[in-house]
Amino acid sequence: MSQPAMPKVHVLIIDDEESYVRSLSFALRNENMRVSTAHTGEAGISEAERERPDVVLLDLRLPGMDGMATLATLLERYPNLPVIMISAHGDTRAAVQAVKSGAADYLTKPFELDELLHDIVATLDHNRVVQELDYHRRRDIPANGLLGESPVIGQLQATLMRIAGSTATRILLLGESGTGKALVARAIHASSQRAERAFVEVNCAALPEQLIEAELFGAEKGAYTGAHQKRTGLVALADGGTLFLDEIGELPLPLQAKLLHFLEDGSYRPVGSDQSASADARVVAATNRDLADAVRQGTFREDLFYRLNVITVEVPALRERGEDIVNLAGHFAERQAREEGCQPIQLTADACQALRRHRWPGNVRELKNLIERLTILFPGQRIEAGDLPVEFQQTFAPDPAARIEVGNLENHLQITERDLVLDALKRASGHKGRAADLLGISRHALKRRLQRLGASHESER
Repeated sequence: MSQPAMPKVHVLIIDDEESYVRSLSFALRNENMRVSTAHTGEAGISEAERERPDVVLLDLRLPGMDGMATLATLLERYPNLPVIMISAHGDTRAAVQAVKSGAADYLTKPFELDELLHDIVATLDHNRVVQELDYHRRRDIPANGLLGESPVIGQLQATLMRIAGSTATRILLLGESGTGKALVARAIHASSQRAERAFVEVNCAALPEQLIEAELFGAEKGAYTGAHQKRTGLVALADGGTLFLDEIGELPLPLQAKLLHFLEDGSYRPVGSDQSASADARVVAATNRDLADAVRQGTFREDLFYRLNVITVEVPALRERGEDIVNLAGHFAERQAREEGCQPIQLTADACQALRRHRWPGNVRELKNLIERLTILFPGQRIEAGDLPVEFQQTFAPDPAARIEVGNLENHLQITERDLVLDALKRASGHKGRAADLLGISRHALKRRLQRLGASHESER
């Protein structure tokens, strides 16, 4: 079954088998792609210069200038041009060498159209991330993308720089959903000596359990139903670079054992293979779950937890970042306005105050989505507090029934916070992880509040 029609993408095919090129061109055009072709390396280079394609499909075996030489020339002239190598059976070793030389990936003939489309999409997505990092560098925005001047972000930046420059290869990121843990992982990679190699991201919760092993470690042809050809695993693609395992707490238990083996010595075995392989990848894992609690519940391996928990970084929630909220809103407004082709929205003082008072359960992701919605509905306009969604109105509007003596404001706030925390613990039957979820904060943030409020002993009753 063919995938849904894709956005218009320009593909250049460089292959000397004319009948094969004709049939592949026809199939890609049916998928709403623009296709250019060339039958020699020299002609392909000229075509790339003339047409500037989005992605190149390059055969390894070509008359005259072979695929490896063509690849080297293309990457020298167009460093950001993604090239997917096409190899015949028996050329796998050369194809792997091509990937190490800069090719985005390789496919072995014959391959299914769905597999090629998936590879093109993944390659273009990765290339987009790289281009965005380059854009930020040109704009004098921190290359790691971590914008903000709040004390917690300054401390995070300093921590990440120390980690990036170290030899640490096992890092665990903790934080609520939407705080930007993927951005933090990219920041570590971009500031490290591995920055020139691949950053490979895996969402452990998004992949079907029956396919995640093959996706991570690769698979031999015929290893499972639908494995029509050899698959290169993401671990192999991350060799020399960084492997980011998002939502690590959702990884199925059987796969946890295999991941633990890889973390121990860098070795793994592709599905259906009797040969071990190895990769040198810095592994950054992230979760919004309490892994220690998951270990107690038997859903996460204790040995894997301690192997990952070498260096732990807690990514702060947006509500803990003070004035960064308004500054990030302005940054997102400018970026969204460029995408929409309009002037950026302008937030009034009342609107900014509403943003500051909001709890931000969805964190940075929620803020970005809000600015996108406002830009589409009110392009280039001033945004008043009344233009914000209803949940911001409730947050912003003061309670007229509230009466606080001026001299006792701080004391009143502390008592209220203490009551809320203890009430959440009571509703959670003393379980700190569930109480933190009820309050919309991390378990570590709850512990800090209990200590500050002098309520640690009450939480243990």
